[in-house]
Amino acid sequence: MFESAIEKALQFTRPLHTITRTYGGLIMPGSSTVFFVNNQGVAITCKHVAQLIPGAENLNQSYANFRDERNKLSKDAKYKRNLQGLELKYKFNKESSIQLKNNFINCFDKIEQITVHTHAELDLSILVFKGFNEIKYQTHATFIKDSNRVKQGRYLCRLGFPFPEYSNFKHDVDKDDIEWTQTGVANSPAFPIDGIITRLTATAQGQEVTGIEMSTPGLRGQSGGPLFDPEGNVYGMQFATRHLHLGFDIRDKEIVQNGEKKKVSNFPFLHVGLCVHVDRIKDFLRQHQVEFHEK
Repeated sequence: MFESAIEKALQFTRPLHTITRTYGGLIMPGSSTVFFVNNQGVAITCKHVAQLIPGAENLNQSYANFRDERNKLSKDAKYKRNLQGLELKYKFNKESSIQLKNNFINCFDKIEQITVHTHAELDLSILVFKGFNEIKYQTHATFIKDSNRVKQGRYLCRLGFPFPEYSNFKHDVDKDDIEWTQTGVANSPAFPIDGIITRLTATAQGQEVTGIEMSTPGLRGQSGGPLFDPEGNVYGMQFATRHLHLGFDIRDKEIVQNGEKKKVSNFPFLHVGLCVHVDRIKDFLRQHQVEFHEK
């Protein structure tokens, strides 16, 4: 049912690849999603995704300062104690994130600047890319014009990049830096997930509708991805997953497994996806005078 719609959405939906390095030396890949609303280099995503952009700059600068101070320490008997003092100053421990690098995949030939507009209340941001010569996405999203189509039971699909399978990064020991490389796997597959609208949500009782709840979860990495119908028209943007306790709890139930009696407990939850409502997205785009398209 969604074959053509997914192909259409893939023309304007793109992954954001991220690598994070801890002070203990672990490098962790992560992914999220953006989608473009016009042919002028403007996309939307979640606020918590957009925060990775200034977050990377701040984190990397902090570690660069630490590294400069560390390199000035005398390699004498007091080095270890002085290094511990420096780690305490910067609040670094083994699990601390010290570097973060972002890579917008197949969006432009180059990016010189990204202007970020964040919504005051909703998990929503506009990304305005600047300094490119070539656009590499093929088309833009088309939002539904009549939001009365957003009703309980409507069957929709979300698209994003939840499983970071790329490996084109490394730690350069000589530079003490993480970087993207030309070797390894550079892409991660897109992953769609379908569901029906279960409820509409608002920030407070009696206020305007801000969100769409879906019967299936939004997966990690799909944040910022579009919610669309079988024609590829956009109804919203995935931003979170809510966990609803079902109350069908089982405590110390005796079962037989592989010929052996065991006691098990289970506390089931229903995981439902949350999407920013199409009207709130369009309101925010109008506020910032961003061109978008409706149908």
